[in-house]
Amino acid sequence: MVIVMVLLSTVLQLSGGDPGNAAQNDGLPTSEGNIAVASGGANEEDASLPSATGKRQRRPRERRVPSTPFSRALGFAGLGAGLAWGTFQESAKRVLFGTPNLQEKQSVVSPFLSERNAERLALALCRMRGAALKLGQMLSIQDESVIPPPILAALDIVRQGADVMPRSQLNQVLDAELGPDWSSKLISFDYEPMAAASIGQVHRAVAKNGMHVAVKIQYPGVADSIESDIDNVKLLLDYTNLIPEKLFLDRAMKVAKEELSLECDYELEASNQKRFRDLLSNTEGFYVPMVVDDISSKRVLSTELVPGIPIDKVACLAQETRNYVGKKLLGLTLMELFVFRFMQTDPNWSNFLYDDTTKTINLIDFGAARDYPKSFVDDYIRMVVACADGDREAVVDMSRRLGFLTGMESDVMLEAHVQAAFVVGLPFARPDGYDFRSTNITQSLSNIGATMLRHRLTPPPDEAYSLHRKLSGAFLACIKLGAVVPCRELLLQVYRSYQFGEGGGEIFSSAPNSR
Repeated sequence: MVIVMVLLSTVLQLSGGDPGNAAQNDGLPTSEGNIAVASGGANEEDASLPSATGKRQRRPRERRVPSTPFSRALGFAGLGAGLAWGTFQESAKRVLFGTPNLQEKQSVVSPFLSERNAERLALALCRMRGAALKLGQMLSIQDESVIPPPILAALDIVRQGADVMPRSQLNQVLDAELGPDWSSKLISFDYEPMAAASIGQVHRAVAKNGMHVAVKIQYPGVADSIESDIDNVKLLLDYTNLIPEKLFLDRAMKVAKEELSLECDYELEASNQKRFRDLLSNTEGFYVPMVVDDISSKRVLSTELVPGIPIDKVACLAQETRNYVGKKLLGLTLMELFVFRFMQTDPNWSNFLYDDTTKTINLIDFGAARDYPKSFVDDYIRMVVACADGDREAVVDMSRRLGFLTGMESDVMLEAHVQAAFVVGLPFARPDGYDFRSTNITQSLSNIGATMLRHRLTPPPDEAYSLHRKLSGAFLACIKLGAVVPCRELLLQVYRSYQFGEGGGEIFSSAPNSR
């Protein structure tokens, strides 16, 4: 379900997921030989390799995580020095040989944003891990209208996963969190990680009761370095002028610090997972794996290992299956927001594993989850309906009440805002199934976004960052699947039974236009 600035936020906000964060079946390298052990300093030359598709493919490397404030500060200092040297080299090359031809749609790129510097940045983020890599992964899903193409191409590397901890450092974390006898709680433990993400890496294991589990182990020091990491990344972004002023980067960074701090608390994530398991226990088509408490802690989380393929792999299945999965994902998103008012806000496709044998979507990774205030959700569902019904006056009114507009916007901004609302409300306006195979919504919003960037007066409310990340992710998943989804029917099912007011006693009597 997508409304005003939902898909636009994919282009205009710091949003996105962490590919492989606690992923259990996300296609990251897991076989022996895919991890090269570093024997000295960084060797950037062999860190990324061309693939058959022409994109850079990065081989994960085994490196210690910089875990102290000094070592992380040193890492950023080294990155800054490397970028400065790269800028000097590029400037000298352009003086001697001229500025290279620019690609279509690409603005003039400064020497700082050379392809070599972009790769230096991406590889440094993979080595540093933590909040720095997380923000790099967020930026990697942005549009060329926001991030220059050379940076986007290099940041594609960070989506392929981080470097991995050496066994000695991994054992130190496990000893500290679970005790030196942690291995006695397991029948087996695979030191080859299933996935290496920004905050931690995931390993297969077998518990004493025979249950196959996924053990997520947090990198040392990342929880304590979130604020400094984000501040350092912001310095780089400010220096390069990568982010337009109207994106209100300071507000986005503030929200990012708060969200990442919560994601580093695996005890909170375990609680979130148990809560979702209870909420969805009687909902057909979904399964939330169990948390294994006796091999979990604040920095280690063990959960039942579940089968399935991520959404991008479901896109290769039959149309009927794609329609089914698309409908379930969109229905779940609506239910989380408007029924539970508690949402898992990371739309990473690998967090939704489809098991075709049972027709079940296995849900994993609940580090990014939050509650939403009843008053906010009341106004939000009214705005969704206004978008679906093409009600301009209601869209503007709800946008002001929610904080998307100040009431002082120019006519140009108001018109762009309303048109964005109608574009993203289109799937909910049609009485029959909406065919996401033929949608041009993202292109339409990209065009409107340029106007909104010039004329925005205020950042969105704090609730919108995580909410829009999830809503746009659900919508884009349906596009990826090429699914035909009865969006309006799903919305009406929720809306007709929705109760407004703090006590839920005020029942909204009228439903959206049937059309």
